[in-house]
Amino acid sequence: MKKIKLLIFLFLIIIPLQNLKSEIIIMSKCDDKQDEFLKNEYILNLNELIMTRNYVYKEKTYQKYRMTDLSIKKTNKYVRNIYEKNGKILTHKHGYPQFYTQILFEKGKKEIFMKTVLNDEEGVSKISTCKKIEKFKKES
Repeated sequence: MKKIKLLIFLFLIIIPLQNLKSEIIIMSKCDDKQDEFLKNEYILNLNELIMTRNYVYKEKTYQKYRMTDLSIKKTNKYVRNIYEKNGKILTHKHGYPQFYTQILFEKGKKEIFMKTVLNDEEGVSKISTCKKIEKFKKES
């Protein structure tokens, strides 16, 4: 009986500790095929299933967008929900059921892709390559 109590006790202690570990991937120094940035990074929190993108436009890119939209800021941040599927990390769909886009990451790879779907026809194009990838196992 004591052995069973000990096993149950250990089980109840170990299981919650497993949930306190999370993986965070930081992809930084990312270039872009269309714009220029002083800072362009993606933070993937695989425990909370959140992607945060932080970026700062270079002056030329900032002025280009500022000409048509006065609400543009030089320093920007946005957060998207993510999920894992077949070893790939995808943001949730952005758009309508007939046409939507997603940002696509592959673990361990430096490239970032844009997945576009139009009437069930899928296209994938590379939007960025990151020079630095850091992986952290967060324990609390």
